[in-house]
Amino acid sequence: MEVSIILPAYNEASRIESTVERTAVALCEITPSFEIIIAEDGSKDGTDRICAVLAKKYAFVVHLHSDERLGRGRALNRAIQASRGEILCDIDVDLATDMKHLKELIQAIRNGYDFATGSRLLPASDVKRPLKRELASRGFNFLTRLMLGSKLYDHQCGFKSFKRESLFAIMGDVKDTHWFWDTELLVRAQRAGYRIKEFPVEWKHGGATKVNLIKDVFGMGSSIFRLWYEFLWD
Repeated sequence: MEVSIILPAYNEASRIESTVERTAVALCEITPSFEIIIAEDGSKDGTDRICAVLAKKYAFVVHLHSDERLGRGRALNRAIQASRGEILCDIDVDLATDMKHLKELIQAIRNGYDFATGSRLLPASDVKRPLKRELASRGFNFLTRLMLGSKLYDHQCGFKSFKRESLFAIMGDVKDTHWFWDTELLVRAQRAGYRIKEFPVEWKHGGATKVNLIKDVFGMGSSIFRLWYEFLWD
């Protein structure tokens, strides 16, 4: 198996089928060897039933269901453990990042990078999203760079790929279980000396979001300080 695409899904009944089918079409142009894993995280809107149907309909679809909400980090960890691909990708279900970038995301790992991520904050990126979310994102990423020494500009874009061996070598060190998981993984990867490619993408706000601007942004801010404190004594 060359590529495993992981789609974290929580209450995505309205778009999960379309996302799976669009992702499969894009993948067929890149590799004949792939699977799509739906990390369905305790949905209450019927997403689980739709995913079960998709898994029966398509041999390349794997549905991982949880009765209770695990959080993004735990759901991703579970899906990663179940994956078979040498290249793993984590893509947001809303497909906010234009799928024309999928080949570049996968090719980065083929070309020898350990990790790759799309970026909404590079000069060449084409991004359309509400101002308050733009400001919150820029503030979070600025703090991550300032306090944790990251060289990346966007740690949260839901469009990432990983070399299997490199990911499994460090994911056990990641302590966060929800939204900060991606950021912590990329920061630890840099500190461990792994090669990371960050590239500009075309990105459009996908509508409803599962991120609570007050609660989750505060939580992610606290996670920055938690990781900073750990590194202080490392």
